[in-house]
Amino acid sequence: MGEEIDLMINYPRSKRNVEDRGAKKTPEDRELARQFGEAFFDGHRDHGYGGFSYNPRFWEPVIPTFQSHFNLTSQDEILDVGCAKGFMLYDFQRLIPGIGLKGIDISEYAIAHSIESIKDCLRVGDAADLPYDDNSFDVSISITTIHNLELEQCGKALQELERVSRRGSFVTLDAYRNDEEKERMESWNLTAKTMMHVDEWKKFFLDVGYTGDYYWFIP
Repeated sequence: MGEEIDLMINYPRSKRNVEDRGAKKTPEDRELARQFGEAFFDGHRDHGYGGFSYNPRFWEPVIPTFQSHFNLTSQDEILDVGCAKGFMLYDFQRLIPGIGLKGIDISEYAIAHSIESIKDCLRVGDAADLPYDDNSFDVSISITTIHNLELEQCGKALQELERVSRRGSFVTLDAYRNDEEKERMESWNLTAKTMMHVDEWKKFFLDVGYTGDYYWFIP
């Protein structure tokens, strides 16, 4: 198993009221969000982002952390699993010119509305069945994506990251460390189908053979 490390430490944190969000969300909101279409990305806030547009303040501070941790250079190739509209990859392209980029996402809407300059690097696909050869990438990254699958598919997705990565990988997953955090997570959640205690996730990594790095999303 890899290292528990917060490579997202410089990503801006939300200040939204978690309890208020939970009180307003309905099963219908969650069902619509899990379609990962226009309603989730660019529809009403109840269904997702409430407008998902590029802003350099989000990923620009994070890319140097990834670069330092994985010793990334312009000679490397990276994969973003759950790339949405490609904002993270766009900033990789800006900050490490020449780096090889690929992104995959389940959302046809997100790929169709991705940043034009990297659209050719992106494709629609399933995290649990990556359409790439073994050891295709130096580093694979998946941010708050794999937990959107059922447990068995989460395992397959982690194994797929392992399969396609030559040097390393990093995931963030919905998790909790105590009952209070579990309650907040359940209130916050719109799309995750698998949420576990951090110790359960670590055991799961061992069970499925995931050896990459990892951290948690805890609202």
